[in-house]
Amino acid sequence: MQKFANPVVFLKLANAVLPWVWVLTALLFAIGLYGALVSTPPDAVQGEAMRIMYIHVPAAWMGLFVYVLMAGFSAVALVYRHPLADAAAKTAAPLGAMFCFLALATGSIWGKPMWGTWWVWDARLTSMFVLMLLYMGYVAVWNAIDDPHLAAKIARIIALVGVINIPIVKFSVDWWNTLHQPASVFTMKGSKIDPSMLWALLVMALAYTFLFLALHLVSMRSEIAARKLRQLRSNEIGAR
Repeated sequence: MQKFANPVVFLKLANAVLPWVWVLTALLFAIGLYGALVSTPPDAVQGEAMRIMYIHVPAAWMGLFVYVLMAGFSAVALVYRHPLADAAAKTAAPLGAMFCFLALATGSIWGKPMWGTWWVWDARLTSMFVLMLLYMGYVAVWNAIDDPHLAAKIARIIALVGVINIPIVKFSVDWWNTLHQPASVFTMKGSKIDPSMLWALLVMALAYTFLFLALHLVSMRSEIAARKLRQLRSNEIGAR
C-alpha cells in the first residue's frame, strides 16, 4: 500500500476509476430512489412519511462511517507519516459533516409528524449532534491555523479523541431510554425490515457510499493540487 501514498500514483489511479465511480453512483441512486419512492410499499403505521428513511438512515450510517475513516487516516498519518493520510482525513471531514447534517435534518423533518416536535434532546440525537460538532471542530482547525504542520497535529488529536463518540451514537438507544427506535436493519436475529423495503434501503446505502467515494477522490485531487501550489510558492519565496 506504500506506493499508493505517492501523490503521482494516487492521481493516476483516481483519474482512472473516478468516471466509473460516478456512473455507478448515478445508477445506484436511480435504482434506489425508484425503489424508495415508487416500488416499495408505505409503512403500515407511518404511511408515506416512512419514505424519508431511505434518505435519513444511509446518511446517518455515512456520518458514522466517514468519521471512523477520518480517524483511521489520522492514525496512519500519526504513526506512519504517509504523505496523503492527512490530506485524506482533511478532505473526508466536510463530506462526513454533510452526511451528518443531512441525517439530523431529515430526522427532524420526520420527527415533527411522528413525535410532534422538530427536536428533542434524545440520546441518539444528542450524540449525533456532538458528532456534527466534532466534524465542525476538525474542519475549523484546518481553516484557522496557517501552519499546515501544526494544523495537522491538532486535527489528528481531535479525530482520534472523537472516536469515543462513535460507539455512544451506535449504542445510545440500547444504553438509555430514548425516543429513537432501536436497531432494525442489522440485529442478532436478522433484519426487522420487510425485504420489500430493505432492498431499496441497502441500494441507497451503496449509492451514498459511492457518492462519498467520488466526492472524496475529487476533493483529494484538489487538495494535492493546492499543496503543490503552496510548495511552489514557498520555493519561489525561498529562492528570492
